[in-house]
Amino acid sequence: MAPQVLTDLTAAVTNAKGAMESATTLINGIAARVQAAVDKAIAGGATAADLAPVQAEVDALNTDAAALSAAIIANP
Repeated sequence: MAPQVLTDLTAAVTNAKGAMESATTLINGIAARVQAAVDKAIAGGATAADLAPVQAEVDALNTDAAALSAAIIANP
């Protein structure tokens, strides 16, 4: 039987990994929704220049999600 500290550590790692994966899913979902809104606005006549600040936020969300995903993969 494993010592309690190892059991507790395993549970903590499992919980942390689940939280990180959920955060990645959330960030990707937000980015996708904002990107869809940007695409719709451009289709409706807005210019890429008009929406550049919003697109920058989408890009930042995608970068953050990629970094979080990489951290999860690097630390299984």
